[in-house]
Amino acid sequence: MYLAADSVPDSETLLARILASLDDDKAEDVVQIDLRGKTSIGDYMVIASGRSTRQVAAMAQNLTDRLKQDYGLICRVEGKEIGDWVLIDADDVIVHLFRPEVREFYQLEKMWMPKAPSA
Repeated sequence: MYLAADSVPDSETLLARILASLDDDKAEDVVQIDLRGKTSIGDYMVIASGRSTRQVAAMAQNLTDRLKQDYGLICRVEGKEIGDWVLIDADDVIVHLFRPEVREFYQLEKMWMPKAPSA
């Protein structure tokens, strides 16, 4: 949901801002997945890790604040209170922030990444 319709960025601009925000906050193992043509939930998915629940929650808060400030985008957020896995719906980009152990358990990348060709 956007506050001002004239500030709506395209999905590539939004993705670049999200990746820059995560980089600023020292996110680890950042992966971007192109979802175009695979699902209607969004154009991109970003998966990243933080070292602790505090870092994961802070990355989520900073990201949502930056998107609101830069584009007027009000993101839907789930899980920030606990900080093990935070889901951020940033319109055309879905962001998953995990603690490393939780990320390893769910292995979302395997679900969405293209399969490697068999030898």
